[in-house]
Amino acid sequence: MNKSPRPAAPGIDDVPLLEIRDLAITFDTQGGEVHAVRNAHLTVMPGETVAIVGESGSGKSTTALAAIGLLPSNGRVSGGQIIFDGEDITHASEKRIIELRGNSIGMVPQDPMSNLNPVWKIGFQVKETLKANGLAGSNSKERVAEVLAEAGLPDAAVRAKQYPHEFSGGMRQRALIAIGLACRPRLLIADEPTSALDVTVQGQILDHLDRMTTELNTAVLLITHDLGLAAERAEKLVVMYKGQVVESGPALEILRNPRHPYTQRLVNSAPSLASKRLQSGKAREALAAAAAATTVEVREPADVRKMEAVAHEGELSSHKKPAGRGETILEIKNLTKVFKLRGSLGKSTDFKAVDNVSFSVKRGTTMAIVGESGSGKSTVAQMALSLLAPTEGSILFDGVEVNTLKGKALFDFRRRVQPIFQDPYGSLDPMFNIYRTIEEPLKIHKIGNAKSREKKVRELLDQVSMPSSTMQRFPNELSGGQRQRIAIARALALNPDVIICDEAVSALDVLVQAQVLNLLNELQEELGLTYLFITHDLAVVRQIADDVSVMQHGRLVEQATTDEVFNNPQQQYTQDLLSAIPGAQLLI
Repeated sequence: MNKSPRPAAPGIDDVPLLEIRDLAITFDTQGGEVHAVRNAHLTVMPGETVAIVGESGSGKSTTALAAIGLLPSNGRVSGGQIIFDGEDITHASEKRIIELRGNSIGMVPQDPMSNLNPVWKIGFQVKETLKANGLAGSNSKERVAEVLAEAGLPDAAVRAKQYPHEFSGGMRQRALIAIGLACRPRLLIADEPTSALDVTVQGQILDHLDRMTTELNTAVLLITHDLGLAAERAEKLVVMYKGQVVESGPALEILRNPRHPYTQRLVNSAPSLASKRLQSGKAREALAAAAAATTVEVREPADVRKMEAVAHEGELSSHKKPAGRGETILEIKNLTKVFKLRGSLGKSTDFKAVDNVSFSVKRGTTMAIVGESGSGKSTVAQMALSLLAPTEGSILFDGVEVNTLKGKALFDFRRRVQPIFQDPYGSLDPMFNIYRTIEEPLKIHKIGNAKSREKKVRELLDQVSMPSSTMQRFPNELSGGQRQRIAIARALALNPDVIICDEAVSALDVLVQAQVLNLLNELQEELGLTYLFITHDLAVVRQIADDVSVMQHGRLVEQATTDEVFNNPQQQYTQDLLSAIPGAQLLI
């Protein structure tokens, strides 16, 4: 359950725990110096939670890493000061920084899979942290179990003997929190600690983190691109844009009355906040009438005029077309998928990932399937793409049973039904340039000649608002949002009837996410596309879907139009998903 920000810890004095003054950070690259952070400033008081928000590349993580001496080897602090607990540590020795890490300043990094050693047991990794900070004694096993239990892991002694791959995403994140707080630091830097998690698991993790830090009177510097989440969890916000702090002040005040054009973009682009505005058409007017008194500080970078000119670029559209009345193009009937899981002593057990699911999608509309990880929604998508065979039930595409398709009929089906996957970098061949990536489906289906295919690729790039010069670039040269646009262009290459989007925007920053969602809406209106949209985020659903199917533990528990689901949810599980949307309840 989402909650309001915790109050300041009792006994806070007037001396900042962390103070960053006019910080400048420079990176040495082959192309010369890059000024990643310029004149950044922030203050964290003891026991306080401060959130730094901004899109990728804004400098928020770089600023936090500088405070703990973890800048890459080609990065350096080129100006300003970092003061921790009254001590200037801007250019402190490596020995002194190591002394501070863990004991005084802890850290929870973003991706648990890449930050936990896959060949070390979880308990060993916690023990190594304690040992590095001089806290591992004769009772280290008991202390490791205690630390993991404090982070909310059940059967902590047993879990300590397991490897990261045996943990769920939420459990791995709890393990990182355990490591970050193992030595009772006075400041915890949490860098996107829940960005890869479902909203309900995210809420549970953040609730537990809040309880732990409150009990320990630990200050938190929270790094996130989600303004709604930041405003819900922090007392103060610091908004960064292109390496500069452009606005800072009380969290709720900034959320309800953003002053800087970039902050306004963040508010208007956040799906969690936009979904709330759509529920109440008067929300924006109410916020505009917020109290005039404010202590918000607004700083304008040199390119503020340019920023104002694009203030609304990438904002989520508040208009979603009415549900279409076309004929059914995709129909799922009593779909069931059972997997065989190998148990102990070689015995196998049945796991029912999808259990008797039925729904239909009308041509030219969007059906969203929502639910937590493990609910079965992606398994449904894979069966709809004919990548998995159902155990029971049927999938009808344009009135034809998909499971019976073979040879040319199956080949034609794959032309008419195309996927867009979650990770655009993982789904694009890193050895193919963008031209070859988009051209490949045209060649496979023997469409056109070299000249006509090049013309088609240029048209597709234009359709997704990418310049034709992109053709000779490779995926690693593009941003996450640009890569997802290329994935969309590739999906459009064969003029499909249906596109199945499996968490297609969950890995993107809110501004890029808003741009991609708007693009999908525009393409649907222009081309009459039908979407099956798989997501765990109900806030995103409000921007894209006509109808919603809610899944839990493999079963369909609720199905209705998007407005009905948001305005009058019937099932407790759906109500829980809605209440887990970060920040939305603050816009009242």
